[in-house]
Amino acid sequence: MGALDHAVVVGYLLLTLGVGFALAQRARTAEDYFLGARQLPAWAVMLSVVATETSALTVISVPGIAARGDFGFLQLAFGYLLGRIAVAAWLLPGYFSGQQQTAYERLQRRFGVGTRRALSVVFLVTRLLADGVRLFAGAIPLALVTGWDAAWAIAALGALTLLYTAFGGLRAVVWTDVLQLAVFVAGGVAVLWVALPMAGGAAEAFARAAEAGKLQLIHLELGAPYSLLAGLAGGALLSAASHGTDHIIVQRLLATRSLSQARWALVGSGVFVIAQFALFLAVGTALWAAGHAPAGPRGDELLPRFVLEHLPAGLAGLVIAGVLAAAMSTVSSSISALASSMTHDLYATWRPQADGAQLLRAGRVFAWLWGVLLTVTALGFLVLAGGRDTPVVVLALSVASATYGALLGAVLLSGPAGRMTERFAGRPVAGRDVIAGAAVSVLAMLALVAGTRLSFLWAVPAGTLLCVGVAWAAALLQRR
Repeated sequence: MGALDHAVVVGYLLLTLGVGFALAQRARTAEDYFLGARQLPAWAVMLSVVATETSALTVISVPGIAARGDFGFLQLAFGYLLGRIAVAAWLLPGYFSGQQQTAYERLQRRFGVGTRRALSVVFLVTRLLADGVRLFAGAIPLALVTGWDAAWAIAALGALTLLYTAFGGLRAVVWTDVLQLAVFVAGGVAVLWVALPMAGGAAEAFARAAEAGKLQLIHLELGAPYSLLAGLAGGALLSAASHGTDHIIVQRLLATRSLSQARWALVGSGVFVIAQFALFLAVGTALWAAGHAPAGPRGDELLPRFVLEHLPAGLAGLVIAGVLAAAMSTVSSSISALASSMTHDLYATWRPQADGAQLLRAGRVFAWLWGVLLTVTALGFLVLAGGRDTPVVVLALSVASATYGALLGAVLLSGPAGRMTERFAGRPVAGRDVIAGAAVSVLAMLALVAGTRLSFLWAVPAGTLLCVGVAWAAALLQRR
């Protein structure tokens, strides 16, 4: 990369920090800091949701998946949209009853504070592991650009993200997400603009890809890496869990002005994600057609290497800035959500006398703490991932899906699924039953995902059913 590319990357980083620091002075209470005073526009929240869930994994891994395979991964995005529609219809109204601060506050009203704390801890561990992977992925291009050791790249990226997040709160996170989404989408378009002519033009490239079977979208066979049934069912439940129970997303939806705006932002993000997945799958197909997907390198390295070796000055810097933007958007969102959950679900329940100013101070301290922990976790994944060609997007989703079933099951049990047991056990599900179900679900799914070849797409449905089933069984045994 030349001086112009480095200038583009540095300019982006400075602009992001500037936005974060410009908004830092506006936070006066914990609600302002963690929820943007509930005044964020729906369109900005929608783009922030997309930027948060996309992260560097989409920019880096999804092109590699298409280059090594086909368009089957897009089936997952169709399931994502179905899951969001279900969340918008059935789960979101519960979050807008009263002035909830986190996704797990509703569990306290139904099951007591112990259940709220327990499920919050599940969320904290999930986000720490899953977003540690994302930070590790985002540091890959930074290491290639600078020539730094990957560990130093992780530390630098984590520190920059922590700065504007800890000072600016959710308002800074959302508006920088909007900027970051625009940057990494533009980066994907730039790669297509350069790669397609190398393959003889768009028509020639995609004709060859179709002939080779690389544009196949629907896989009906259950043994395929990404099948239609797994994509729709697993993707829908994964999205329902991540967007209906994971505070990293629910926090944004609570920051909108009304339930209707939250629904608009949530469903709109699902449509946007389908288009975005298609864009980066097309990028990977273009790299393959242009002959820039050799068998040797990891799939996650194909895009960064193409950018550094073949993009003209300025565009290479834009794409690298886009990858960094994607990584920073998710990590900043994670820091804010982790600090919010620890402040309201743990600290505030142990110190109910704390006022808004005290909660704000505690929240800022927790933001710094989680930023450091995420960086340390990313360094751990750097050691674990050495020599493997598993796409980091699959690794991150596998980590998250092992616990999402417990979160989704607990939320379902707080509604009709929990009251159904009155017909059989003589009483509804209690908090201890939910905790038992969540514990069994998490342990079982971690063992299955780590010790077998179970796809992450099936882990959420299995984990949800296990959580609900164990809670029902516990309630029945208590009655007897």
